[in-house]
Amino acid sequence: MYVVSGSLFRTINKMMFRLRKQFLMVMLVFGAIPVFLMLYLVNQEDSSTSFNEDSSLSLLESKLADRVRVVEFQNGHLRKQLSIAQNQLLKLQLSMVTVNDTGTMSNRTKLRCISTEPDVPKCEVVHVAIVCAGHNSTRDVVTLIKSILFHRKNPLHFHFISDPMAELILKTLFYTWNVAEVQYSFYRAEDIKSDISWVPNHHYSGIFGLMKLTLPKLLPKDRDKVIVLDTDVTFSTDIAELWKLFRVLKEKQNAIGLVENQSDWYLGKLWKNHRPWPALGRGFNTGVILLDLNMLRDISWMQMWRLIAEKELMTMLATALADQDIFNAVIKQHPYLVLKLPCQWNVQLSDNTRSEHCYNEVSDLKIIHWNSPRKMKVKNKHVEFFRNMYLTFLEYDGNLLRRELFGCGTTSSSNQVEEQINAINEDDECYDFRRERVIVHRTHLYYLDYNYQPTEDDVTLVAQLSMDRVQMLELICKHWEGPISIALYISDAEAQQFLRYALGSETLMARKNVGYHVVYKDGQFFPVNYLRNVALKQVTTPYVYLSDIDFLPMYGLYEYLKKAAPMMDLKDQKKALVVPAFETQRYRLTYPKSKAELLSMLDMGTLFTFRFHVWAQGHAPTNFAKWRTATTPYTVNWEADFEPYVVVRSDIPEYDLRFMGFGWNKVSHIMELDAQGYELVVLPNAFMIHMPHAPSFDIAKFRSSSLYRRCLKVLKGEFQRDLSKKYGIKALKYLSVD
Repeated sequence: MYVVSGSLFRTINKMMFRLRKQFLMVMLVFGAIPVFLMLYLVNQEDSSTSFNEDSSLSLLESKLADRVRVVEFQNGHLRKQLSIAQNQLLKLQLSMVTVNDTGTMSNRTKLRCISTEPDVPKCEVVHVAIVCAGHNSTRDVVTLIKSILFHRKNPLHFHFISDPMAELILKTLFYTWNVAEVQYSFYRAEDIKSDISWVPNHHYSGIFGLMKLTLPKLLPKDRDKVIVLDTDVTFSTDIAELWKLFRVLKEKQNAIGLVENQSDWYLGKLWKNHRPWPALGRGFNTGVILLDLNMLRDISWMQMWRLIAEKELMTMLATALADQDIFNAVIKQHPYLVLKLPCQWNVQLSDNTRSEHCYNEVSDLKIIHWNSPRKMKVKNKHVEFFRNMYLTFLEYDGNLLRRELFGCGTTSSSNQVEEQINAINEDDECYDFRRERVIVHRTHLYYLDYNYQPTEDDVTLVAQLSMDRVQMLELICKHWEGPISIALYISDAEAQQFLRYALGSETLMARKNVGYHVVYKDGQFFPVNYLRNVALKQVTTPYVYLSDIDFLPMYGLYEYLKKAAPMMDLKDQKKALVVPAFETQRYRLTYPKSKAELLSMLDMGTLFTFRFHVWAQGHAPTNFAKWRTATTPYTVNWEADFEPYVVVRSDIPEYDLRFMGFGWNKVSHIMELDAQGYELVVLPNAFMIHMPHAPSFDIAKFRSSSLYRRCLKVLKGEFQRDLSKKYGIKALKYLSVD
C-alpha cells in the first residue's frame, strides 16, 4: 500500500479523464462519418443535374466508389484507435486500483499499486476449465495445452469436464507426459447432463456445448475463479496475463469477463430473416471466459440462467450457438455481470468475422480462436500467420515442455523417472539400455475414433509400428475384420502425417474397431516391448492375437480363431495357440486363399517358413513338417529361442521392458509363458505371412555394434536370473540358454 497526496490523485484522475475523452472523441468521429457521407452524396447528386444524364451517372458512381474506399479505410483506422484507447484504459485500471480509505484520513486517498513486474506471484496456480469429449476434441486439447505450456511461467491446474473416453485419453496423456507444476482434475459430464439436457441445441457441439453453464455448480466450492477455454483456441502469450485480469473483474464487481463478439451474428444482419438470441450490442463470444465462481454462486447463477433460457426458448425454440446464446441472454438482462475484455484476448476467426478491426499488428494478439466449423480454411488477411502459429504448436515436440521451469512444490510427488535414471551407474557400458528401460513415453490413446463392443470369444490383433510401416495398416485391415489394437511410435510431426494418411484412407476410415495409440518418440532405441504393452493394455476382448505389423494374417483367420478359442478351452486352461509363420521375398504376392494353396507355393519356392535362412531356431519347434498334414491341433514343447506368434488370454504377463530394438523381445515373453505353465498348441489350419521390407535401423545397430551385442547378452543373463527367482526350480532350465 502507498499513501499519495491529493495532487497526485488529481493527476491520476486527469489521466483517466483524458483517456475517457479520447475514447468518446473516437466514438463521436466514428459515428459522424456515415452522416457526412450521406450529406456528401446528396450534395453530389444535386450538383450533377446540369450534365448529361449518362455521363453524370458514371461520374457519380466513380466518385461514390472512391469515397466508399476512403470511408472504409477511415472506418478501419478508427476502430483500431478505439481498440487502442480501450486497452490503454484497461491497462491503467489494472495498474492502479483505487481503494477507499476508511481510516481517519479525510483528505487523502490510499492507492494499491499493482506492479506489472511480476504480474502474478511466481507460485500462484492458474486454474483452467475445459470441456472435452470424444477423440477429435482430445487432439485439439493437446495443441491448446502445448501453446499454454510453451508460454506459461506459473503452475497450472486443468479442470476437464469429459466423457469416459476423453477422461481415459487425457489421464494417460498427462500421467505419461509428466510435466512439472501441472495438476489435473476430471469431472464426469454425465453428472450434469440433467441440468442442460432439456435445452434444445442446434450447435454441432451438442450437449457438451452447454456444459460451461454449470461450472459454478460443478467445480469445487473452494475454487473461487477459473479461466474457461474452448478447445479450438491457441495462446500466443503467457496465460498469467489473462489471469491477472481477475483483479479488474473483482474491483469492478463483475462476475464474468468476455470479449465482444466479432461478427454481426447478434445484430441479425447476416441474412434475411436472421433472428438471433437477444444480446447486449454485438454480444459476447464465450470461447474465452473469466468466471468469478463465488459471485455467480451468490447470485444463484444456475437458477438465473435457467429462468431466462426457459423464457427465451418459448420463442427461439432452440439455441444456435449453444452456451453462448444463453450467456448473452443473461447479460442482456443483467449487464452489470460482464466486464468487456480487450479483443486481443479472443480474436475470432469465424466465417463472418470482423476481427481485423480490433488490432494494429498480429504481434499484439493474445489468443487466436478458430471458431468456424471450417477452422483453418476461414478467410482472413492474416490467416497464414495464424495458421503457421497453430501448426507450430501442432507439430511441436511435447517432450521439450517437460523441462523444470521453477520449483513451487504444487505437484504431489517428485519425478520418479529422473530418480531412477540418476540411480543408474553412468560408468556401466550398458547405461543407455538401462536408462531407456525406465523412460515413460508420452502416450495418446485412441488417436482416431474408436467405437466397438466386444462379443463373446472375441479376439483382438495386437501389433506395433513406426512411421515407415504405416502403409501395412490398410492391408492388415483387409485381411483382419476383427478389432485391432495398434501402438504407433512416432514424433509429434509424424502424428500429423499419420492423421492425414488415415483421414484420406477409405479403408481405415470405414473401421471403428481399430484403436490407434500414439506413443511419442523419446530415446535412441525402438521400444518394441513398451509399445506392445501399451497396445495390450487397451484390449477389451477376452483373447489376443499377438502379431507384428509386417505379417498379413490369412483371410478368415479372425472367424477361425473365434471358434478355436472356446474349442481349445482357452478361458479356463493355460494354452497358447500357435499360428504358423511363413515369409515371402516378393513385394507383390498373390496371397494364398487356403492351406492347400500355401503348401503349393511352399513347394514352388514362392514361400518359405519364417526366417528359415537366417534364424531357423526361432520357429523350428512349430514342426512345419507335421503341420503340412495335420488336421487337428497338436502340442509342441518349448525350446530355446522359440518365438512363435500366439493367441492367448488377454490377461497374460506383459512384455519385459529391458529388451528394446532388436533381439529377444518375443523370445523372453514366450519363455515367461512357458515358466507359467502355458501349453503351446499349433493350429493346423491357420497361417500368417511376413511381407518383405528394408532392414530396420535396430537390426543394423545389432549387426554393426559389438557393444550392442554384449549388452544384449548381459540383459539376457539378468532376465534369466530374474525368471529363476520369480518361478523357482522349474525356471532353472532357462539359465542354460545362451
